[in-house]
Amino acid sequence: MTADTLVLATAGGPLPSPRPNRLRQLGVDTGYALAGFPAGVAAFVVVVPGLAAGAGLLVVWVGVAVLAATLLAARGFATAERAWLPAVLGEAVPRPVYRRAEGRPVRRLVTPLRDPQSWLDALHAVLRLPFVILSFTVTVTFWAVALGGLTYWTWDWALPDASRDPGNTDLLEVLGFESTAFRRIALYALIGLVFALLLPFAVRAVALLQAGFGRLLLTSRAATQAEIGRLAGGRDAAVAAEAVALRRLERDIHDGPQQRLVRLGMDLARAQRQLDRDPDAARETLGEAAGLARETLEELRALSRGIAPPVLADRGLAAALAALAARSAVPVDLAVDLPTERLAPVTENTAYFVVSEALANVAKHSGATTCRVQVTCTGTRLRVVVEDDGAGGAVTAPGHGLAGLADRLQAVDGVLVVDSPRGGPTRLTGDLPCA
Repeated sequence: MTADTLVLATAGGPLPSPRPNRLRQLGVDTGYALAGFPAGVAAFVVVVPGLAAGAGLLVVWVGVAVLAATLLAARGFATAERAWLPAVLGEAVPRPVYRRAEGRPVRRLVTPLRDPQSWLDALHAVLRLPFVILSFTVTVTFWAVALGGLTYWTWDWALPDASRDPGNTDLLEVLGFESTAFRRIALYALIGLVFALLLPFAVRAVALLQAGFGRLLLTSRAATQAEIGRLAGGRDAAVAAEAVALRRLERDIHDGPQQRLVRLGMDLARAQRQLDRDPDAARETLGEAAGLARETLEELRALSRGIAPPVLADRGLAAALAALAARSAVPVDLAVDLPTERLAPVTENTAYFVVSEALANVAKHSGATTCRVQVTCTGTRLRVVVEDDGAGGAVTAPGHGLAGLADRLQAVDGVLVVDSPRGGPTRLTGDLPCA
């Protein structure tokens, strides 16, 4: 493999975009509030009469077409609203998957009526009007007062003078003070400054209120569907990882202990035949059989460590990794930094198998002379790093070790990253939840 870095599994979705500055966010929130008002009014005017007319015409079947057209229009307004949400909320939002119109014309016509998200879009069009009115009113009011107060000194001269015209009364006179140009400019500038300072917070609050309502109706169902899909994918990954592990264990048993046990049975049968006519040869055969039995037992013990090492359950991850490093054919520099309390069993098992499989690959394929294993728990994430000075060029293929590790980590919301350019070194990094 010539690529420097290969990401095998992801667990958190897209990376968050950099947080916008306050001025840019104010512009986004203002544009959202101003554009949302005409869009909200248009959606209400289109959807409410459409639903009423469609429901009233159902008796003659024309209502089905009217309702379908209304729901499609509501979908268009909902799509436009969803396009604003990431910029306002500062995070990506899931997009729903609508039912596809297939089959006969009548079935395609009623497809929008059978889609729950289409009805949620229509409900959003009906109920969003108070939110867009509030958002528009607050935004326009704060911007008008802030700009008007701060620029009042430029146009005070154009207004009627209340001191010379008894028919005009300004705010100072209402408050019981004498009105002069300087006092008016100072008062309105102070009011404009206060509104300017509060402007980002007020506009942000109403924008978040409107966007939060939109996210509730327009993306919640899609988020639930995505979570169900992610969990199903995790279960599939776990099943695939276990299937690969079982096939590898079956192959190892077939190639190792099973062959030795067959040989042991043959030696014992030969010793039984030699026992009467050649005791010395029988004794020699039994000695060979005893040695073969010891080798078989050691190999079975080695295989059992890959299934459920007792030291992992009894003494924890650190002790299990120390034992694993001591048995490695390649010298291992082990660094473990874990909390005093035990981690979750699924976390310990996954981290152990990542290190175990990685060390096995180092010994079999890398040609490395040294290997470094680092395991640290920071916050809520456990990081496992295995690095060797071998030839590199690690590849992932279905049914092989690295693909199995990726599936195992994906099953627990983990990430596996392999950095293995040709010529080495190889660096394998696993990241998974601590709890």
